[in-house]
Amino acid sequence: MILISLAGCATLKEMEAKRETRKYLITAQKLVDQGDYEGSLKENQKVLSLYDNASPGDEALFNAGLIYAHPGYPKRDYQKSLDHFKRLVKVFPQSPFAGQAKIWIGILQENERLKREIEELNKTINKSKQVDIEIDEKKKELSK
Repeated sequence: MILISLAGCATLKEMEAKRETRKYLITAQKLVDQGDYEGSLKENQKVLSLYDNASPGDEALFNAGLIYAHPGYPKRDYQKSLDHFKRLVKVFPQSPFAGQAKIWIGILQENERLKREIEELNKTINKSKQVDIEIDEKKKELSK
């Protein structure tokens, strides 16, 4: 009888924790919709503090990854976004969010690759401009 009672209490506590976690996730989504990205990150962090390696931690990781990639978030950080998605895929490979996280990983990695290519092209353009300036200076010197 005592064992059944203890098992029942444990189940009730677990159900209460799941209900509280669902509340955090709903609040997090409402805060994102209102543009309160920091508040939403805090709500998702509450979920992660309770379920770091268990569901619904996967949902909190996914949400945080989206927030860090969100164009409206002034502290947007693609590397942090990528880190959250990679962690989700690693820790929760069977999660319903894993497939979408893999897509985001690909997009963010491609974005980073393009960014590096653009930086290299800009360096080449700047070097070319410098060479053009030097050629013009030499022409002026020779024409004197």
